[in-house]
Amino acid sequence: MKKWLAYFQLMRLPAVFTAMSDILLGYLLTHNSFELPIQFALLIVASTSLYLSGMVFNDVFDRKVDAEERPSRPIPSGRISTQHAAVLGGLLMLAGVGAAQAVGKQSLIVASLLVVAILSYDSILKRTILGPLAMGLCRFLNVMLGASAVAREINLWVKPQLRIAAILGMYVVGLTWFARMEAKNSHRGHLLGGTLVINAGLAALVWMIATYPWPRELNLTMLLTALGVVVLTINRRLIQAILNPVPQNVQIAVKTMLYSYVMLNAIIVFVWTTNPQYAILTAALLIPTIVLSRWMSVT
Repeated sequence: MKKWLAYFQLMRLPAVFTAMSDILLGYLLTHNSFELPIQFALLIVASTSLYLSGMVFNDVFDRKVDAEERPSRPIPSGRISTQHAAVLGGLLMLAGVGAAQAVGKQSLIVASLLVVAILSYDSILKRTILGPLAMGLCRFLNVMLGASAVAREINLWVKPQLRIAAILGMYVVGLTWFARMEAKNSHRGHLLGGTLVINAGLAALVWMIATYPWPRELNLTMLLTALGVVVLTINRRLIQAILNPVPQNVQIAVKTMLYSYVMLNAIIVFVWTTNPQYAILTAALLIPTIVLSRWMSVT
């Protein structure tokens, strides 16, 4: 059990359910229902495999830094060797690409782009100014992966999925910027910059929901109220971290933003489909995230 726990910690298993919420959202944006369950299941496999591989390679490339800042992580603590971690990351990546290929050409293209973005972030870009942009690109592509199970003659790169993926990607750019120094006392400049980008993404989402010509009538007051609750919850934690930028406050803020990300996806699912069951299914992905986070880190 200790060995399994070490591997689950290496993959940061609780956070993978946020990636699943991207696939639910993206798939419903191009299908409106789960009419092709095998394709949907393969996209879930592709996304989760690629996401987990990214988490594994993150620790492989960061093993020297983690030895100083997070010595209890699986690789620096010696519970998992670097070689075994690299093999696991490679196998997960191959599984993700293989599952995407089984769905179709467009899914394979998006998954291949996602592989490039993941490896670029983990190996080179993470500690540069382009790091947050690379992570935002990963989330953008993950939503597009969910939307990719369409025929070749259909243009995947159109709204609404293109616009929604871009907005969620912007939110993750800000989240990543905010979280860059979460293992130690953060610089208020990073926190303020991340906060501005996060709220720009949230503002863009509010604007889109309020103005986009959705295919069905919506109770905008109810939806914007729900979105407002999420925005206030996020900003409460952001302000606490800015006022006192110790690791605990920043990590709580980051965890809150990850949880809220699932809720944002659930709200968009309801806006697009007006099906409360689909929205509840998306929001329910929070349950395993919260439960598993008691035993292993989400960030």
